[in-house]
Amino acid sequence: MKSKRLVPAVTSLPQSPQDEADHRVRRYALTMTIRIACFGLMVLVQPYGWYTWVFAIAAAVLPYIAVVFANAGSDSTETVVESPLQQLEAAAPAETAADDTEPQILTVRENRQDEA
Repeated sequence: MKSKRLVPAVTSLPQSPQDEADHRVRRYALTMTIRIACFGLMVLVQPYGWYTWVFAIAAAVLPYIAVVFANAGSDSTETVVESPLQQLEAAAPAETAADDTEPQILTVRENRQDEA
């Protein structure tokens, strides 16, 4: 007898590795684009003042932030994969004949394959 392969539910699957990598690359590129803008604003905004130092500090700190965010995974918690189980509908009770004194009882028990 063939055993059915348990298929996880779509809602419980984690994000695919390719999608997660793409998301991290986009986040890194956005952070580094902001860093380049800070460099440009630091040089181009005249007269120099306190905001020049803010742009310089942001340009110096953003690479660290970009790398930390790029190396951090999207979710560090483990997702539990749920398997949809086939459920049987209960059969309607059959009418017993007049000569039957004991009704027939049908019991169906299902065990999850991953628990065994």
